[in-house]
Amino acid sequence: MPTLDVELNGETVHDIDAPESFVTDGPFPVVFENMGRSTHVHLHFDDDLDRVATVDEGNHFVGDEATRHVHVRTADVDEPVRGKLKIVTGYGSNTRYVDVRIDPSPETPDESVAVDERFAAPPERAPDVPPRQQAVNALDRLVRRGGAAGAAVGLLAVAAAVAVAVIVDSVVVWVAVGLALLIAFGAALLAVT
Repeated sequence: MPTLDVELNGETVHDIDAPESFVTDGPFPVVFENMGRSTHVHLHFDDDLDRVATVDEGNHFVGDEATRHVHVRTADVDEPVRGKLKIVTGYGSNTRYVDVRIDPSPETPDESVAVDERFAAPPERAPDVPPRQQAVNALDRLVRRGGAAGAAVGLLAVAAAVAVAVIVDSVVVWVAVGLALLIAFGAALLAVT
């Protein structure tokens, strides 16, 4: 089974690197290999191809440095069908067209083997992101959302609370500071995720 390999975010953000043309005689996977930040990809077949090729969903999310397989089903054709597959990233900021030709499938043997549909396409589970990369991504999201200033103010507030607790030296103040730290830490975790 031929595979249509598409590289995303290779040289620039929302960059699409795909072959000029693709030929198949049956169902095929489109494999998105994301080389950078997570992105949404939209697939659309032109009118001629849309009659014989389908995907379950037109929009697909591909995580940070992940691979995503999208299965394309094709109908049996008696003669070659040509058309264009439109691949769009960045909510329309970048578009790439691939000339696709679907040929009639060769004669099948008399004895066919039934294959359960669950095994027809690879699982769509993305590989686990390592903990170190998760931490880097969380810090990146915190800075992008403007949370760096909030984190700095929170850190100053916690430092001031600890200073007051040390000066007053009261159990009640220490408990209040501990509660404030717990709430601040929980809020920081929620902001990062």
